Amino acid sequence: MKNSLADMRREYLSEPMNKSDLNKNPFQQFEKWMDAAVQAEVPDANAMTLATVNTENKPQARTVLLKEVNDLGFVFFTNYLSAKGAEIEHQPAVSLLFFWKELARQVRIDGICEKISEEESASYFQSRPRESQLGAWASPQSQLIANRPVLESRMEDLMKLYGTDKPIPKPPHWGGYLVKPDHFEFWQGRPSRLHDRITYTWDAGSWRMERLAP
Repeated sequence: MKNSLADMRREYLSEPMNKSDLNKNPFQQFEKWMDAAVQAEVPDANAMTLATVNTENKPQARTVLLKEVNDLGFVFFTNYLSAKGAEIEHQPAVSLLFFWKELARQVRIDGICEKISEEESASYFQSRPRESQLGAWASPQSQLIANRPVLESRMEDLMKLYGTDKPIPKPPHWGGYLVKPDHFEFWQGRPSRLHDRITYTWDAGSWRMERLAP
């Protein structure tokens, strides 16, 4: 296994990425790359790694789904009582990572995470599939459970309670987070591992663009 992993590699043959070709606004540049990933039919193009720090100052990472980009930042939804929720409460500085393998591109975003309003969370919750709404109530996310039937039993009870048409309220412990960026890095794979890396850093009221060595 060790040798086979060491031999796994591919050459990146992407076009050059120059500062002059990028939008001076990193949000608009991100949206351009996201649109390209969607048009290229990259699976789960909105999937992003969310990295947090726990109370022992150990990094934790998992994949979540981006649900909105606006002028302030990047929005995702989760259970506030989950492990990630506790970690964000402890340390709101987080990092996001998008990796679009098919395009040999990745974007890293660092920023501060905060809850969005209850009204915004409730509005999104009501747009979710009914089964997902029930799942938000059924799962005590990140808590220990005895077995899977525990979850299935809770789900069955909720389905009986709400039936097929009774409105399902948003759980008070469930909602959205907004990551407000202060740093972006756009990475484009290039031949000979001489990748292109362009950063945007918020500095004195504007975005400063710089190139990093690969």
